[in-house]
Amino acid sequence: MMHSLAILVLRVAVGATFIMHGSQKVFGAFGGPGIPGFAKFLGSLGVTPPMFWAYVAAYAEFAGGLLVLLGVFSRGAAFLLLAVMCVAAWKIHLSKGFFLSDGGYEFVFVLAAACVALILLGAGKYALIKDL
Repeated sequence: MMHSLAILVLRVAVGATFIMHGSQKVFGAFGGPGIPGFAKFLGSLGVTPPMFWAYVAAYAEFAGGLLVLLGVFSRGAAFLLLAVMCVAAWKIHLSKGFFLSDGGYEFVFVLAAACVALILLGAGKYALIKDL
């Protein structure tokens, strides 16, 4: 029983976090850049083509977060989110050290670890669609 509740808490926290960050990129919500601003940022990092990857990453965060939160194809969604976090760490955060206050990888590290946990555990008892 507690195991299932723990997975639910993890899914809700991780899913909500990705939904919020994805909303900034997809819709420009919560002071976010929207797709055009996110594409410009990716272009400044040397990501090509920036508009394509902006759509991929933004919708991966938003839709992946929603799927994880609801418990629908959670392992696959967590894997997709893990990939986004690995790219973010590699392209942006690793060179800045660990701490978030310095732009480091602290936050993406925790999110990536949570995604790995969800991949290993699955969505749990309280999922809308059970993992395979």
